[in-house]
Amino acid sequence: MLRALWSRWEAYKYRFVPWIAFNLRHKRRTLRFVPEESKDKIVSDEDVLKTLLKTFRALFINDLGRQMFLLNFLPEVKSKYPELQTVRSMISRAKDDNLQSQIFFNPEEILFNTLGFSITRSRSSLISAGTGVFVTKGFIPKGTVVSMYPGTVYEKYEPIFFQSIGNSFIFRCIDGVLIDGNDKGISKAIYRSCSKRDQLGPLKMSDAFWLTNSVQNPLAVGQYVNNCSTEL
Repeated sequence: MLRALWSRWEAYKYRFVPWIAFNLRHKRRTLRFVPEESKDKIVSDEDVLKTLLKTFRALFINDLGRQMFLLNFLPEVKSKYPELQTVRSMISRAKDDNLQSQIFFNPEEILFNTLGFSITRSRSSLISAGTGVFVTKGFIPKGTVVSMYPGTVYEKYEPIFFQSIGNSFIFRCIDGVLIDGNDKGISKAIYRSCSKRDQLGPLKMSDAFWLTNSVQNPLAVGQYVNNCSTEL
């Protein structure tokens, strides 16, 4: 029992204000000093946006068969997808040949075809290493956007005490904003609640598939990428 309590304290103490104040001068842990905000960008905003839009467009086109009903209510968006007619023809032929399940790729294949690599979240083969993110196919050049950090976003003034207990998935941005990327427990319940609250009819405003094993966005695994370096 004492060992379990100690383990929880070790995981939580970095968010316990008195402990942080007492140890701030003695141990910086993974805290980085960035003199100017612009120097904190390893990849430019333009490159990040270009990669994400390219990936999301490919994922959306691959799923056009299920998006047609929604696109009928959004003609201005529908006009931006000239591939729609081709997809309709493929679905029609597939129905005739009973091959509809074979005309679409899974998200990992879409990622590989779009960016030249595929990643997945799985258990490590190393003892006590836990869950991590692995490159399953292709090659990732230096400076490439490889993942996103999904989760509930908390401003500096919003309470996060109960969600933070025993939670090692809370990411603190340089501006003080917190992102809770935990896909279990109370964190999962809060994200699902916010996702359903913000939904506009059939139009979903956020991706909740990263909470399940049926991942639709293969980049939404950033919370499982460990980076304990004080240099990067």
